[in-house]
Amino acid sequence: MIRFYFHPAPNPAKVALFLEEAGLSYEVVPVDTSKGDQHTPEFRAINPNGKVPAIVDTQGPGGAEARIFDSTAILLYLAEKVGKFLGTPADRPELLSWLMFVATGVGPFSGQAVHFQYAAPEGLDYAVNRYRREVERHYRVLDRHLAGRDYFIGAEYTIVDISAWGWLDRAARVLKGEDSPLAAFPNLKDWFERIDARPAVARARAVGEDHAFKRVNDEETKRALFPSNYPDISL
Repeated sequence: MIRFYFHPAPNPAKVALFLEEAGLSYEVVPVDTSKGDQHTPEFRAINPNGKVPAIVDTQGPGGAEARIFDSTAILLYLAEKVGKFLGTPADRPELLSWLMFVATGVGPFSGQAVHFQYAAPEGLDYAVNRYRREVERHYRVLDRHLAGRDYFIGAEYTIVDISAWGWLDRAARVLKGEDSPLAAFPNLKDWFERIDARPAVARARAVGEDHAFKRVNDEETKRALFPSNYPDISL
């Protein structure tokens, strides 16, 4: 059994999609990050960094319970556990390269673009421009790579596609104000529509719908999500 610590956000969405694609048995454990659940001692024992997603595999290596945090680490762990969505052995160098490109480029810069466009004080035009333009550059890199390809790696659907889908699904929010945010990236747009049509995507989107996550962006939410902005909070 996999205990899946979840909040509706791009990185947990990747793990939700993998679990649904792989048909693994899992239990959703809601972590309401707007209320600060990620900072409790109980959750910090699962992820010392206080972020979602995280999982606990009750049947980890050697049958022992194992914790895994960070969405990329979770995808690699689960893919190796079930032997799916890793491509061929010859694909391994490309798979690791693109997986890390999403993990260290597309994801963080998309997250910062969202933060500075929606959460930060007005007037930080340099930061907005910096992160949006870098996201657009990342999209161009992905778009060029996908020319003539159905998937990122070889001929198979892999955890790279799953990982990239998590953030590309939020392209309209990342590129604020764009009616069709992927229109300028036709290969990426075709790829996204291909992945988004998979039956497991609809099931992944439904994960957590039975929990009433906090939606109000009040002072409690800001202190929970951005504690480093508050000098009185012990990190």
